[in-house]
Amino acid sequence: MTDGNTGPGTDGARAGRDRLTLVLGGGLAVALLAAIGATGGWLLAGEDTEPTGRPVAGASTGVPTGSPSAAPSRAEVTPTAPRSTSPTRSTGLTVPPLIGTDFVEARDELRERRLGWRLIFGTGTGRSVTRTSPAVGEEVRPGTTVHLYVAGPAPASTVPDVVGEECDDAADELVDEGFYPRYRSGRRGVVTRQEPAGDTAGNWNDPVALWCGVGAPGSVTASPVP
Repeated sequence: MTDGNTGPGTDGARAGRDRLTLVLGGGLAVALLAAIGATGGWLLAGEDTEPTGRPVAGASTGVPTGSPSAAPSRAEVTPTAPRSTSPTRSTGLTVPPLIGTDFVEARDELRERRLGWRLIFGTGTGRSVTRTSPAVGEEVRPGTTVHLYVAGPAPASTVPDVVGEECDDAADELVDEGFYPRYRSGRRGVVTRQEPAGDTAGNWNDPVALWCGVGAPGSVTASPVP
């Protein structure tokens, strides 16, 4: 019959196990306390530390993954009005073939087409038109002035006497004879004076001054022509 005692060997083994358990348990407790202390210190440090500002982004060659702090601005583009592509309406009026014709005939043809004219005489010989501007065949609008270049110089012409005529009629007569009227007192009424006087020798393109509707100082007012 035994008392459950296995002898000294058994007691020694049990004592060794107890010491190992105590050592392991103590080590575990120390490690646990160290971890708790570190955690508490980090929490306390986090509560006392203020942020120092935005983090500075480092250089990167990749695609940014975060959203930008502000949306990029877009350039304002004002739409331009579309240009009209419709062709210009044709007038059907062109400079007639006047090269080589007498300048008086060329002038009359332009007048019939309701075009203006300007005679530019040259230094050669003859009365024929050498060129025009705009050119022959070029499309023009009614009222356009066509320059007629004449080979020779301006021929002589006699100034008509237009005193006493209606201003418009007097101007037409001067133009027919190659002169250009210059109005000194308007374009209404009867011509009371002209310079140069009627029947004076002149040349094509010479101006003739007209006083219409009022009498010039020292001049005699002519009565209207019936």
